Amino acid sequence: MNSPTSLPPEGLSRIDRVLEIIPTSRTSWYRGIKEGRYPAPVKIGPNQAAWRNSDIIELAQRLSSSAA
Repeated sequence: MNSPTSLPPEGLSRIDRVLEIIPTSRTSWYRGIKEGRYPAPVKIGPNQAAWRNSDIIELAQRLSSSAA
């Protein structure tokens, strides 16, 4: 897992960057969103979505603390 500290807490990240931080497949990521395990995206265009960096940092910290 790449360090979530490399993300600034403000701002947005696209799916490729999110999956560098949270090591899972796109299919598993979108399934996790549907199931409520992962944060929902923010629409940034008609066919574009991104995730709040603060949500990704929080998720990464939660996942790393539950794994320990």
